[in-house]
Amino acid sequence: MDNKEKIAVADTEDTATATPNDDAIRDAIGQMGIAKTIILGAQHAITMFADNILVPLLTGLSVSVALVMAGICTWLFHAITKMKVPIILGSSFAFIAPMLAVIAETGDPAYARGGIVIAGLIYIIFSFLFYKFGVDRVLSFFPPVVTGPIVISIGLSLASTAVDMASSNWLIAGVAFITLIVISGFGKGYLQNVPILAALILGYVFAIVTKNVEFSGITEAAWIGMPDFSLAKFNWDAIIVVVPVAIATIVEHVGSISAVSATVGENFTKDPGMHRTLLGDGVGTSLSALVGGPANTAYSSNTGVLALSRVFDPVVIRIAAIILVLLGVIPKLSAVVHSVPTAVLGGIALATFGLIAAQGIRSIVDNRVDFSKIKNQLTAGCILMLSLGGDAVPGGMATAAIVGILIYKLLPDSDKSTKKKNKEKTEVKK
Repeated sequence: MDNKEKIAVADTEDTATATPNDDAIRDAIGQMGIAKTIILGAQHAITMFADNILVPLLTGLSVSVALVMAGICTWLFHAITKMKVPIILGSSFAFIAPMLAVIAETGDPAYARGGIVIAGLIYIIFSFLFYKFGVDRVLSFFPPVVTGPIVISIGLSLASTAVDMASSNWLIAGVAFITLIVISGFGKGYLQNVPILAALILGYVFAIVTKNVEFSGITEAAWIGMPDFSLAKFNWDAIIVVVPVAIATIVEHVGSISAVSATVGENFTKDPGMHRTLLGDGVGTSLSALVGGPANTAYSSNTGVLALSRVFDPVVIRIAAIILVLLGVIPKLSAVVHSVPTAVLGGIALATFGLIAAQGIRSIVDNRVDFSKIKNQLTAGCILMLSLGGDAVPGGMATAAIVGILIYKLLPDSDKSTKKKNKEKTEVKK
């Protein structure tokens, strides 16, 4: 999943002018009719399907709940944003690492979801700050030299998990891994947009051929049924581990809205406003986690579908959300998904988890962070050391984020200090 737009923070006041608006395209829905509109919605649902179910599969959450809540929360997001923004919400990869850490410690995913509920409330608080003070002023506390290393840490902390999953059967994992890499690099057209889905299917088929799939759960599952909803649980240790990720994902949200604005040709950062989009994301994240689902995020892969289809009407996205809900109430489908061997997921994770870390690096490069400055070196270095230091670091990523922000804000800019010294030397010579 290409997340460049998610992590890079654009100039939100000027973004959204890259693509001219085309009213004829927006009116295309009425011209095409309901059948073609449903097909377009199904395309969006399929594009994000594999990413959306991968998170619950990796963390032990319910796939059915994840699908249903993605659909419901997308509708909530649209309601909060005045039905204007063509964005679909789905499972967030950014929270996988802290969720696995909490699950390993407590043995219960409900506590990890409790931390996500609080993270969603942080979104809501920031939406008020964005409304009150403006996006740029608030995000000045979260520059790329802070958020980039946090994202890198999230990816690197998942390395052992990916390897452990793949090692259950390296041959099957290799098929999934190679499929994902080849399609990402050489795939054409629509196929290039769904490398995870392709890897999931081909890896699964190979596992069936090699007799590594258990079908009993599929045959016993009903065709129609309610998802296994469950309430989140709360403790301070879990909250401290999970909540700091919200710092990075809030910045990702800004990038996502900027990217969609540029694609559609309408400045959604002003209307309905970044405060509304972040509020919608936060409400969706908290609600999803509260009843058994993962954290939400705006899917940039679907922004690519918007660009390819040239149909920007949010109605199409809302149809995709309905399709996700319908898929979520089919236990037979969930049983098929759960029958996917761990090795297949491990092969996919080897690429996708590494991609998370790579996106953190990409954010730093795209924003041209100057590492000749000792201030930036210390900020990034301390965040990486503290966030990857393991259980010995009190607060983990929370401590890393706070320390990084304080270093960046309190240390003087090295260039300014150098210029001041050079100016003083010049005056002494005179």
